[in-house]
Amino acid sequence: MTRALGLLAAVTLLGCGAQAECELGQVRIDGECRDYTPEDPVQPGDVWAPAPGTSWQWQLSGSIDTSIDVSMYDIDLFDAPDAKLAALRADGRTLTCYFSAGSWEDWRDDADDFPQDAIGAGLDGWDGENWLDIMDPTVRSIMEARLDLAVARGCDGVEPDNVDGYANRNGLGLNATEQLDYNRFLADAAHTRGLSVGLKNDLDQLEELEPWFDWALNEECASYGECGRLEVFTRAGKAVFHVEYVDRWSDAQGMADEVCGTVGDLDTLIKTWDLGSEWLSCP
Repeated sequence: MTRALGLLAAVTLLGCGAQAECELGQVRIDGECRDYTPEDPVQPGDVWAPAPGTSWQWQLSGSIDTSIDVSMYDIDLFDAPDAKLAALRADGRTLTCYFSAGSWEDWRDDADDFPQDAIGAGLDGWDGENWLDIMDPTVRSIMEARLDLAVARGCDGVEPDNVDGYANRNGLGLNATEQLDYNRFLADAAHTRGLSVGLKNDLDQLEELEPWFDWALNEECASYGECGRLEVFTRAGKAVFHVEYVDRWSDAQGMADEVCGTVGDLDTLIKTWDLGSEWLSCP
C-alpha cells in the first residue's frame, strides 16, 4: 500500500537490485530491451465481476470479524485462518485474497525464494519491504505460485498490491511499459486460474489496463482529488472499491461526512491505516 511519488518514466536510480533501463515502449527480457506489443487479454470466463454498488469489507490485520453484512471480504492470502475462510464461505461471502505482487516482504514464507538481484529499493515507510524486479522470470513464477495458493485456499479473486513500482523510487530502472506488461501478466494468470482480479491504484495506467481487470481498488483518491479518473472502470460497469484513511477511529464519521456523496459511483469505506476490523461505509 504505497502512494506513488510521481511518474518516473526514465529513472537512473541505483539500488541493491539495479538493472539496465529500457526506453518507453520496450521491456527487458533476458537482459535485452525489446519492443513491446501486448497480446489480447485472456478471457476471464465465469469469474466474479462486481458492479458498482457492491458492499465489501477490507481486513488485513487482527482477528477477522466475519459478522459484517457485506457481499465481499478482502483478506490476506497468507494470514487468514482456514476457519475464518470457511465461515465466510458458509455465509455466502465472496473472498478476495490480498498479496503483494510488486514488493518483497521479509516476513513471508516464500521470502527466501526471490533472487537477491531482483530486490530493489525499500518502500518508503514500510520496514522489511522492497520493490521487486517485475521483469525477473523467477519473480513471475513466485507470483504464479501465489495465485495457485489463492485457488487452493478457495479465494474467488485476488488483490495484487504494489503494481505501480515504475512510478516510485524502485532502484531497478522499471519503466511504465514494463509495468503494463507485468500487470497484464498478473491479470491473465489470474483469469487462467478462474480468479477474479482487481487493479490496485496505478491511476496513470487505468485506461490501458481496464480491459484486463474485473474491478479496481483505490486508496485515498478523495484526499488527492483523483476520484474522477476512476470513471474508466465505473463507466464500464466495473466496481471501484475505495478507501479513505483516518489516523484515529474517532475521526471516521467526520471523514465519512466529508467524502461520502463526493466520490461518484465508488464503493467507499473509511478505515484506519492498519486495516483492522473497523468498518464504516458510505451509504
